[in-house]
Amino acid sequence: MGGRRAHRLGRRRHRSDRGRRRSRSERHRRGPSTPNLQQRFDQVFAQQESNQFGSGRYQFLLKPGTYNNINAQLGFYTSVSGLGLNPDDVQINGDLTVDAGWFNGNATQNFWRSAENLAINPVNGTDRWAVAQAAPFRRIHVKGGLNLAPNGYGWASGGYIADSKIDGTVGPYSQQQWYTRDSSVGGWTNGVWNMTFTGVQGAPASSFETGPYTTFDTTPISREKPFLYLDGNQYKVFVPAKRTNARGVSWPANAGGTSLPLDRFYVVKPGATAATINAALDQGLNLLFTPGVYHLDRTIEVDRANTVVLGLGLATIIPDNGVDAMHVADVDGVRLAGFLIDAGPVNSNTLLRIGEPGSAADHAANPTTMQDVFIRIGGAGPGRATDSVVVNSDDVLIDHTWIWRADHGEGVGWETNRADYGLRVNGDDVLTTGLFVEHFNKYDVLWSGERGRTIFFQNEKAYDAPNEAAITHDGIVGYAAYKVADSVNVHEAWALGSYCNYTSDDTIVQHHGFQVPVKPGVKMRNLQVISLGGKGQYRHVINDTGAPTSGTNTVPSKVTQFP
Repeated sequence: MGGRRAHRLGRRRHRSDRGRRRSRSERHRRGPSTPNLQQRFDQVFAQQESNQFGSGRYQFLLKPGTYNNINAQLGFYTSVSGLGLNPDDVQINGDLTVDAGWFNGNATQNFWRSAENLAINPVNGTDRWAVAQAAPFRRIHVKGGLNLAPNGYGWASGGYIADSKIDGTVGPYSQQQWYTRDSSVGGWTNGVWNMTFTGVQGAPASSFETGPYTTFDTTPISREKPFLYLDGNQYKVFVPAKRTNARGVSWPANAGGTSLPLDRFYVVKPGATAATINAALDQGLNLLFTPGVYHLDRTIEVDRANTVVLGLGLATIIPDNGVDAMHVADVDGVRLAGFLIDAGPVNSNTLLRIGEPGSAADHAANPTTMQDVFIRIGGAGPGRATDSVVVNSDDVLIDHTWIWRADHGEGVGWETNRADYGLRVNGDDVLTTGLFVEHFNKYDVLWSGERGRTIFFQNEKAYDAPNEAAITHDGIVGYAAYKVADSVNVHEAWALGSYCNYTSDDTIVQHHGFQVPVKPGVKMRNLQVISLGGKGQYRHVINDTGAPTSGTNTVPSKVTQFP
């Protein structure tokens, strides 16, 4: 058996001292015995279990080897990753656990954490991963079953699995929705509302008319997230190649890709400025953000094709004074992965922009990808942004994002954390897989590009709409969760859900969840709307089609095909 070794790169903490913030960045190496690894997991979990909007950011990096008797419980802003080239290079004989004891067994707020690139041999045969949004489970080999519900089967609202092999059965139980891509499962039991599978060996058959499942044999386009690994004693970042019509995991062959040595990266550490980051980009370097919270006084400009921007430990970017957080030029193959953009108190026009307005270059052979990049407006304090993410480039692949206007925490109110749009797509041939967008003042998703495709969409409308008048436009009550512009001729989407929970005025009746032009090339499949406990209702599912919701029993109203 290999040695038990661990390494943590660039952990950052913030502490308050009479209103002044101090920070400390620490880097630790662990030898083969790692006698206090469990203790360190426990210490971080004790700090982060309920620290939903704190500034602590933690990344555990496990060197290849075997780790015995480990129970790594993951709280907020905590990530665990193996440093092997393949998941089985790092073996945990124990558990990697997310539960919801901190929130009385309710897992609907278990956000912002991740596990990647390792193998788990669960103690009792089944690992527990009870998460909500922004908690990816990637490149994991579970040598047993996987339970996606909290202990006691309280509410849960997740989630996302990709490039993973679960030898046993996956039990979602109370999970309301889930998207699984390019994986293998020994079985899948039950589901609540929206369980979607693309390229998953062992997935259940489609059953949306009578159940929760939407299943495709393959994923049309996929490209796994870049990851840090050790090649001997040298750190490298593996950048996987694009796959078309993929099915099953990409490893151990790793299905093609490129290894980049760490000396081709600017390792961004706490205290870095936008000027130093942009200077590194201008020198042709990629970016590796170590865990931390980064206030930036100017926009990060990613102008070079094939640039990798990779975050560890939910590294967080906050634009100050109303600047945009990041602009990506209309170039091939940029890889954005593993970080959080948190809006600042002064309104930003656009937090993340991919491609300049009017971009028209063809990137089909080498698309820009956005993976595990999360957006937050409010919650950790006042935040404002007119647009959260705007995609102008063609062929962009968005693979798992949660774009969230906060409904709880600090700095939350209809105008306090104003954000009109979650995702606006102007580019053509854009594909989203695993799209979570919630609570925006206007459209959560507004799609104006041609030949767009979405596979799996989860949405809640803004809880805090004060009344129907505040969301009435063009004679329609409520902005659709997902709107395809009238000018669009070709668009396809599958497995979309929108839920309302109008807590400020529960008499609101939203006209529909989805709005599209009625054209032969616009095809919408497996749609549902749900009233959560009767806090508001929907009159229709899509356009003027679909039965209204009613009552307090959270029963979906469905449309399996439109038109």
